[in-house]
Amino acid sequence: MRLTSLDVFRGITIAGMILVNMIGVAADKYPVLDHAAWNSYTPTDLVFPFFLFIVGVAMTFSLSKYTPENKPTKEVYIRIFRRAAILFILGILLNVFWNKGVWTFDFSNVRLMGVLQRISLSYLFASLIVLQLPKKSQWILAGFLLVFYWLTMILIPVPEYGAGDLTRVGNFGAFIDRLIIPKQHLYKADEFNFMGDPEGLYGTITATVSVLIGYFAGEWIKDKEQPDSQTSMDLVLFGLCCLVIGIIWDVAFPINKKLWTSSYVLVSSGWALMLLAACYELIEVRLIKRWSKPFEIMGLNAIALFVASVMLIKITAKFQLGTGDSAISIYNWIYQNLFASWAGTFNGSFLFGVVTLLLWYGVAVLMYRNKWLIKV
Repeated sequence: MRLTSLDVFRGITIAGMILVNMIGVAADKYPVLDHAAWNSYTPTDLVFPFFLFIVGVAMTFSLSKYTPENKPTKEVYIRIFRRAAILFILGILLNVFWNKGVWTFDFSNVRLMGVLQRISLSYLFASLIVLQLPKKSQWILAGFLLVFYWLTMILIPVPEYGAGDLTRVGNFGAFIDRLIIPKQHLYKADEFNFMGDPEGLYGTITATVSVLIGYFAGEWIKDKEQPDSQTSMDLVLFGLCCLVIGIIWDVAFPINKKLWTSSYVLVSSGWALMLLAACYELIEVRLIKRWSKPFEIMGLNAIALFVASVMLIKITAKFQLGTGDSAISIYNWIYQNLFASWAGTFNGSFLFGVVTLLLWYGVAVLMYRNKWLIKV
């Protein structure tokens, strides 16, 4: 079974990823298109968890036929581990490129974690949970992981920082990452200074729950013989419950994307549930589809578009035109001369992002018309 509304949701998400990633390189950008500095969130901070949520929904259609009674075969596990490994390796290769600016494959100080690596591990752990535990236990474990993460981050003291320190380098998750990952392979920029990682190993605990919530939503959809508005309403109500609990939890455990806090999981999942409900109601129930075709096309090759778009950003931001003091990155030259010079800095960065998004939409259309479907 292929759910068109899920492809559309995925397309909306990958379009958001491409837009905010491209704009993110610019010095000036609209606050709504920038990440929150630390606590709280902006619409930009919802894009990544949306993708994890979508991974969970998609898992429903590939894994829900397996139960503790109907155990998966060895080949199923091999396929899951292979997919996770490919995603992880792709993420490292992107980091290698950024590390040196050319394909030198020097792993001496490359960052180990990243966006694709987090998707990889969260998908892997969520898949194992789904395959090994009955439905009720999956829900219980998801709740337990959120509470466990909260308590460890708040109560366990970190050497030199104490307990409950939720700064970039003083939090318990960063401490665990430093214990496991060699310092030279941690995140360098954004004040982490090789002391932690915004997509670190410990935060994978709660990122896995983001995938599981998507899986739970997918189960509700899959179990319906015919699409109906009641399913849409159930998704909305589930989303509102997540939002309310997440906002309340924010008082004790702040909403924070880089820490992937439990409150952040619930708030981002709440919005994801409601957006999925809107896509489902319009496309599957009311059959209003004309608006959605561009997003459906992008959603069919989401990972390929993401990897290629990140490569383009890194090439344009890393390589320079000219030498010495007059050297300027390809990104800044295009941004300043073709956009900011007449539209201003904020409008220019936005238009640069939109034009880039249209470029990748054109690539997606080309792939769609030639029936090129790249799966990981």
